[in-house]
Amino acid sequence: MPQRPLLRHVVFFSAKDPADIPQIKAGLSMLAKIPHATAFEVRENKRRDALSSEVDLIVYAEFDSEEALAAYKADPLYEASIKAVRPLRDIRIAADF
Repeated sequence: MPQRPLLRHVVFFSAKDPADIPQIKAGLSMLAKIPHATAFEVRENKRRDALSSEVDLIVYAEFDSEEALAAYKADPLYEASIKAVRPLRDIRIAADF
């Protein structure tokens, strides 16, 4: 079995207005420039689940340590992304495992 990352960071977002999804995706994609993640993706929900359709976008990142995640969140681009996305989003749910 391949070695798994120490920490996975997954964040789910919904847009207040579906027309803003491309702008939210662009704001979240800024996070890819932060060097602390070993893997990083921003994807749109494919909406294949018949029981849930609240999520529009997903951020998935992998980190080698808690310190790497903290450094990622301390980067100025993280704050810039929040400022771009927060006014346009409704739900934000994060999970680290």
